Amino acid sequence: MTMTAESLRRRCADEMSRTPRGFADATWLHEAFLSVPREHFVPDQVWWPALREDGLYSLIDRTERPRAWLKSVYQPGAALITQIDDGQVQPTGPAHGSFSSSISSSGVVVELLRHLDPGPTHRILEVGTGTGYTTALLACRAGAENVVTIEIDPQLAARASTRLAELGIHTPVITGDGELGHAAGGPYDRIVATASVRHIPPAWLQQLRPGGILLAPLDSPLGCDLLARLEADGNGSATGDFVAQVEFMRLRGQRERRSYAALGWPEKVDLERWQELRFDVGPTGQKISQPGSPCK
Repeated sequence: MTMTAESLRRRCADEMSRTPRGFADATWLHEAFLSVPREHFVPDQVWWPALREDGLYSLIDRTERPRAWLKSVYQPGAALITQIDDGQVQPTGPAHGSFSSSISSSGVVVELLRHLDPGPTHRILEVGTGTGYTTALLACRAGAENVVTIEIDPQLAARASTRLAELGIHTPVITGDGELGHAAGGPYDRIVATASVRHIPPAWLQQLRPGGILLAPLDSPLGCDLLARLEADGNGSATGDFVAQVEFMRLRGQRERRSYAALGWPEKVDLERWQELRFDVGPTGQKISQPGSPCK
């Protein structure tokens, strides 16, 4: 059978449907995944995220290796690196450096949006546009006019806006600091961050409706990010828990390391019981608590 983007997309969807972290009962998400051409949003040159023996990341060039490029786009567990060192490294060959932007793996995107659980006509803010792929999936659910996406990198924002428009998706793509949110488009029913944070920016909570949901990867002392799902009270506070272990690139403004104690984490966290953690955040800061674990 001839390998096409459509056949690979369907095979990828079928594979994810058989996993506990896949589509589950989110029929809309399965339909959106099949209808949105992921390959449309992937740059022609991307880096594979695993180091080679020489300490470099391999570049996959669509013009030179079109089959390898397309297969990589639809590997459920593969993120593809679209930027290194904030764009200082050009995609001309194997490279090394710090990842600063990517198109998350299909599996991670599906899990993220399944937990977000947006509804039709929900107002949604996406922090971290990246390639625009996740934006397109959100637009399928809520309508392009109800989605606002913000990206700090002007070049990434411009490319994503163009790619979305080429598919007839005219979602506002804002170039700016995602930590500030976008008050002009709110209040929002859902806010989702596609970059991890060490602390929840107050603006996100202030821009959510009462009962609105914030989904954001939070840096943790467990050697991974934990995906926080918080419900807002409409007064700048929110409460929730963690729904998945994930790995995301850090929001640019929160790359600097800080002590976990200063960020509200308990002195000891039991890795085996991460799902029992409770997360409270508001104007006075954030607090992560675990039954039986004293907090500083």
